[in-house]
Amino acid sequence: MSINIPKLPTIRDLDIREKKVLVRIDINSPIDPETGEILDDRRISVHGKYIKEMMKDYNPALVLISHQGRPGEGDFTSLEKHAELLSKYTGVTVKFVDDIIGPKAREEIRNLKPSEILLLENLRLLSEEIIEASPEKQALTMLVKKLSSNVDVYVNDAFATAHRSQPSIVGFPLSLPSCIGPVFEKEIQAITRILNSFESPRIYVLGGSKVRELLRVIENLMRNKLADRILATGLLAHLFLVAKGIDIGVENMKVLEEKGLLPLIPRARYILMRGAPIETPIDFKAKINGEVRNVYVGEIRGVIKDIGNNTVKIYGDLLKDAKVIVMRGPAGVIEEEEFRTGTLNLLESVYKSNAFTLIAGGHLGSMVDENRLNNRIHVSTGGNALLLFLSGEELPALKAMELSSKMFLGW
Repeated sequence: MSINIPKLPTIRDLDIREKKVLVRIDINSPIDPETGEILDDRRISVHGKYIKEMMKDYNPALVLISHQGRPGEGDFTSLEKHAELLSKYTGVTVKFVDDIIGPKAREEIRNLKPSEILLLENLRLLSEEIIEASPEKQALTMLVKKLSSNVDVYVNDAFATAHRSQPSIVGFPLSLPSCIGPVFEKEIQAITRILNSFESPRIYVLGGSKVRELLRVIENLMRNKLADRILATGLLAHLFLVAKGIDIGVENMKVLEEKGLLPLIPRARYILMRGAPIETPIDFKAKINGEVRNVYVGEIRGVIKDIGNNTVKIYGDLLKDAKVIVMRGPAGVIEEEEFRTGTLNLLESVYKSNAFTLIAGGHLGSMVDENRLNNRIHVSTGGNALLLFLSGEELPALKAMELSSKMFLGW
């Protein structure tokens, strides 16, 4: 069974040549809270590449908007350094203004000419951008009203925020002729290929910290018969091992308890009883008395930090024959050097495979070797948005774009 994805307008459906174009991008990046330095600029480089192409093909006057972090958190900061990196990756000087909807920002937008790029300050400095509401309500916000009157077209190129119903995502499409941008389009193309593929085997490698979301993804994959095998890693694997009645040790049970995951055991058990094709590790890497050891299921001691050598081989052999692969989340605690091996080995299997592969962003994306990528492997910029889409939820950004295409394009 396939999942229907709505037809979405792209920049080829709108006339943006030499127009003033407002582009919502997502350059939200990991920040060192001590120094304020950007630790991983992958999202910025991806957007830079496509902005460069947009400038070459259409010569618009681009007004870029994005967010960074959340108020009160260590990564909530200005976008000034992001502008410098965007200048580097686009080859065009990206002018930065420390304003969003005030007189200064609006004057800069009015004076912007074709071939020029302007980046406004962090959207989340505006309290409106923190609130989620319907597209109709968000179209009435100050952010949307003040900026809409100064631009011709809105482009949403922030797939990673597609699960948010905030003004910059769902408000502008009801106020301006709108479309998705090239980064967003690439994401939709990759997801469409994954969800509508009838090639087999289709293998999902699922791990990372978002266990509740992953259970929803698994339930949707089963409902729509989209996965032939699901290879569990990380906390998700621990949960399914417990659901199978396997002893993972007191320390690891405590980890599940601290993360509030014990109530999910009955749900995981029900998923297994319904015949979900879930594989769990047969061994793990754990630190015991300061020493890294390979421990087998049934005799686990210490806190599990990574999948073990034999699991890596079994999972790798399965990936070798796959036609479609989706990877989400690292297999181990990659913040610690000695527990990156499982994830790196699984990625190695992906590079060698002939499968079309979708690698979800976030921590896993930071582990990818850019030199090993090819047109078979798509590294997504969206973590939560991708998870929610795979779990069968409607993304607000897509709904807003559908409404816009009816209003302005007559679709």
